Amino acid sequence: MIEWNNLMKKLIKTALVSVYSKDGLEKIVKLLKDKKVKIISTGGTADFIKGLSIPVTTIEEITGFPSVFGGRVKTLQPQIFGGILNRRDNTDDQKEKSKYNISDIDL
Repeated sequence: MIEWNNLMKKLIKTALVSVYSKDGLEKIVKLLKDKKVKIISTGGTADFIKGLSIPVTTIEEITGFPSVFGGRVKTLQPQIFGGILNRRDNTDDQKEKSKYNISDIDL
């Protein structure tokens, strides 16, 4: 179970949600929506979230590249991993993030 109060020690504006099993996912994405967190997702997970009438941005919208190899490769893109791995307190990372128009992904 996600302990929201512990997560909120860090401001979460954007979350990447990509799962094989959708069990319990509805509760999580509704909580993210209620907290006004932008949700980024992949294929079937994005379809599931859209089916709940919850706004979702697909990986393809961000990367401009479709999932490949039967859907096994979709998030391995600089726009996604750069958003996750850039160091928020590192000036060089922030300059590079800006240069390549990469947005932060907090969760």
